[in-house]
Amino acid sequence: MKKLNIIFCLLIASVALIAQEVKPVKNVIMMIPDGTSIGVYSAARWFKYYNGMEDRLNIDPYFTGTVTTFSSNAPIGDSAPTGSCYATGVLQQTGNVAIHPEVSENDLFPVDASRTWQPAATILEASKIEKKKAVGLVVTCEFPHATPADFSAHHYNRGNYKALAPQIAYQNMDVVFAGGNSILTDDIRKHFTNNGTTLIQDDKEALLNYRGDGKVWALFGEKGLPYNIDRNPDKVPSLGEMTQKALEVLSKNENGFFMMVEGSQVDWAAHANDAATMIDEYLAFDEAVGIAMAFAEKDGNTVVVVAADHGNSGFTIGSGSCPGYDKLSIEQLFGTVSNYQLSANGLESILVNTKPDDIKAVFKKYTDIDITDEELETLLASKNYKEADYMKVATSNNLAHNIVNILNSRTCFGFTTGGHTGEEVLLACYHPQGDALRGHVKNTDLNQYLQKVTGLETSLQELSDRIFVKHDQVFAGMNYSIDKKDPDFPVLRVKKGKNTLEVKAFSSVAQLNGKPLEIGSVTVYIDKNDTFYLPAALAGKL
Repeated sequence: MKKLNIIFCLLIASVALIAQEVKPVKNVIMMIPDGTSIGVYSAARWFKYYNGMEDRLNIDPYFTGTVTTFSSNAPIGDSAPTGSCYATGVLQQTGNVAIHPEVSENDLFPVDASRTWQPAATILEASKIEKKKAVGLVVTCEFPHATPADFSAHHYNRGNYKALAPQIAYQNMDVVFAGGNSILTDDIRKHFTNNGTTLIQDDKEALLNYRGDGKVWALFGEKGLPYNIDRNPDKVPSLGEMTQKALEVLSKNENGFFMMVEGSQVDWAAHANDAATMIDEYLAFDEAVGIAMAFAEKDGNTVVVVAADHGNSGFTIGSGSCPGYDKLSIEQLFGTVSNYQLSANGLESILVNTKPDDIKAVFKKYTDIDITDEELETLLASKNYKEADYMKVATSNNLAHNIVNILNSRTCFGFTTGGHTGEEVLLACYHPQGDALRGHVKNTDLNQYLQKVTGLETSLQELSDRIFVKHDQVFAGMNYSIDKKDPDFPVLRVKKGKNTLEVKAFSSVAQLNGKPLEIGSVTVYIDKNDTFYLPAALAGKL
């Protein structure tokens, strides 16, 4: 009986939370430290204190609760469905990007089978389409990676960059600061020329000195940006610098803006069990949080929400290899790690080009560690083996993994896995009128809050049912066919009388009788059901 009473009270509290009145604001900033478990916050604070900085984080005054993040059919989530849930409010499966999932026998909550594969409209899309706000993404991964794609693209497979990248480009966002120069295509470049987007590539000064009023993309690196600890500050901007510039650009819109900022690579370092890099990546993200919060407090009409999309690695301060946990000094816990000057990946990039006789000296230079002869042999044995998948660095016999093992053997940090974990993540929120999201919530609740503070009169589901309608429903009674000569980018061709409409997959520009036609949102083609999803209003163009 007591247990039932507790459950009932929690249910009432949850309902009260979601029913609370929330005053809409002009600007909304969603910030995601990807894969950041609670232990990372603790380590970052102690690291700062040990190194003579204040013993607080910029995020500290704004903590309001916790979030349970999960997929539609699993308590431990992948970044694609967990970020997508923040963006859309729809629970999704591993790999899904802002799309309704398939029904599974393991579904945690009911899944609507009638909507399977329907793209789910995101808070970014609604801010642009419904509220005429400026929109932007600021991340340290490549621009079609899971989290940025979660807010700006749609597909069942997060790895299909051919489908995700053009959608992000054709969203016509005001700001995209990210990595991914190698992913640009001729079609994307042509679209930027057509819609007046300024493209900045590997030029920090050009970004920081940008004073234009138009759309701007700034990309650094072939894929993701370097880890902050490895970053050349003269050539690559910090996440904080990119956030500051994005705020400057986006705030010019009189209707306000929506921006998503991601500290993408806390997660990557956690997958690698690279403690020093995790701490440094989080501190770089926390700098961006400080910039966003300062803007919000000065502006008086901006909400900031900060929450990781999931935990990662089971990171702890203290491990079984360090007995006497309550006797360990701050020097023992944070002295050694404070000497690490590069990530394991950064050190690997140097060691692969270092002569065997010089490896001990180079290792010492960047870590202050005197490696043993046995450790040297391990490094030499793995020297030419690299793990391409960042999610497997901690579990593969590669050079970066062996470097991490040496680094961690000198610390008292613990890890339980090289993958994601299912604990709650910390929630921080600022609302100028105090209507912050508080208590313990689910990822779906967080999305509802974003919809409220954005002031949407039309729900995301209603928007989905308007802009992502099956082509056979939109063009019922008309002659249509799907041209698959290019299997990556099929073309839907519709004829009515003398009019011909051609709609290319993953674009927002169609051709009506050979002339460009702005659709207003991206079209999505799903091969699993051979269906285009596009705005219902297109039928009226024929």
